[in-house]
Amino acid sequence: MDSQIKQLEDRAKLIRRLIIRMIAKAGSGHPGGSLSATDLITALFFSVLNHDPKNPKWPGRDRFHMSKGHCCPLWYAVLAESGYFPKETLMTLREFGSLLQGHPDRRTPGVEVSSGSLGQGLSVALGMSLASKVDNKDYRIYVLLGDGEIQEGNIWEAAMAASHYKCGNICAILDYNGFQIDGATKDVMNLEPIADKWRAFGWHTIGIDGHNMRQILDAYAQAKTIKDKPAIIIARTIKGKGVSFMENTVEFHGCAPTQEETEKALKELE
Repeated sequence: MDSQIKQLEDRAKLIRRLIIRMIAKAGSGHPGGSLSATDLITALFFSVLNHDPKNPKWPGRDRFHMSKGHCCPLWYAVLAESGYFPKETLMTLREFGSLLQGHPDRRTPGVEVSSGSLGQGLSVALGMSLASKVDNKDYRIYVLLGDGEIQEGNIWEAAMAASHYKCGNICAILDYNGFQIDGATKDVMNLEPIADKWRAFGWHTIGIDGHNMRQILDAYAQAKTIKDKPAIIIARTIKGKGVSFMENTVEFHGCAPTQEETEKALKELE
């Protein structure tokens, strides 16, 4: 287990470097939330998710959906590292005609559903879960949510429905970094008591440090054991994790680093 955790931590650092390079090259993008969720999604793709990069449409695959689609630099880096498309493609982020748009697009191998309009992703996961019941398939569905995003009502409609229909193959992951585009979530629209809210909606709720790889893996393992209700991992994270001047800084929600800042960030991530 220790060697597995070390490998995942090293890969997460590599993913963070790719995120910085991609956004710097594009001159626009969302580093803060991409970096905060890196450990969660690295662990998911390289240790938990049942998928086949050589056959992205394999019917038996687990599904992943990034509801907070603006953090797609993270998703693209993970997909490239997994082998869905050549790594050189990453440096075309946000270019006209690129496979890698500023928000996820279904043309990108590995992307199930376009996203970016916040508040819709849990409904997408719910639809996938209900489809699995109709088709009698046992794949799992993972969906990454942003904390600012869950201020939207559509999230809670889907949360209520997923519990009602006993969608035990849904695992939501909340990237709880405490910031959104307008400032701290506690100031814009306080989410607390967040765990109690999800429990009240009938979800199995797991709270973790979203940068502790062992806790992340244990949470995914625990979620798999829950069969009669959906599960949510509430991961406390740091916006801009890994880059000192981006951490807990709302300005880097959607701001590309300068050349000097890029060099400094990459140095810190060595």
